[in-house]
Amino acid sequence: MPEADLNLLRDAALASGDIARKFWKQNPDVTDKPDGAGPVTEADLAIDRMLHSELRSARPDYGWLSEETEDDQKRLNHDRVFIIDPIDGTRAFIQGDSSFSHSLAIAEKGEVIAAAVYLPIRDEMFLAHKNGIATLNGKPIQVTAAATQGAKVLGAKPNFAPDHWQDDQTPPIERHFRSSLAWRLCLVAQGRFDAMITIRPTWEWDVAAGSLIATLAGATVTDLAQGEARFNNAHPKLRGMLAAGPDLHSDLISRLKHTSIPA
Repeated sequence: MPEADLNLLRDAALASGDIARKFWKQNPDVTDKPDGAGPVTEADLAIDRMLHSELRSARPDYGWLSEETEDDQKRLNHDRVFIIDPIDGTRAFIQGDSSFSHSLAIAEKGEVIAAAVYLPIRDEMFLAHKNGIATLNGKPIQVTAAATQGAKVLGAKPNFAPDHWQDDQTPPIERHFRSSLAWRLCLVAQGRFDAMITIRPTWEWDVAAGSLIATLAGATVTDLAQGEARFNNAHPKLRGMLAAGPDLHSDLISRLKHTSIPA
């Protein structure tokens, strides 16, 4: 069953890319969401409508959680739920940058079982289902075994402020940034970077798909309380996320001040 679900997600991700390319660099309409939740474009909304129609038609017994759909707590009554970010990296999309993605996942009783992350401008499709391996354009991918010294870590600058780390010392890493959290997880899975971290509370739709892809590529992926990330929560936010090879993950999480991690 995860294999059939993965095929469904792959096809839906490709269809999302077809819509996104029509709006990319075409000055799409942009509005700001309430409460400082960030921008949304007409492309985000068009993709969300298409995905809701196509995926729910194919799996009417699955629940639905999407960044661009008003949350319906009825999803909590479903064993399986779609967790969708129509465009992850909307600001990059608005700027005409190619580093946005479509992030599509299915979770079963809190565990992600199928995942697709697609970067349509780059034509990069990351896929995984829980009984298989992580792939990029059909080829297996694997995390690195890097040590902390000089590790290439993806994250926004505030994550590396000294006051988040033991002894007020940021680890001896190289910081890098990409707009899409889903893609950051996939870049770790691919081995292009060694780790990713986000300390602030993190929406499920940003990381659900990427977390499975990174896990099946060999990463240890947890929230920052060192717990396994569980999805389809009543309030769909996690306590941050850290993904890296097992040894690097263990060292980085031990260096964090856990008093600085938001509940």
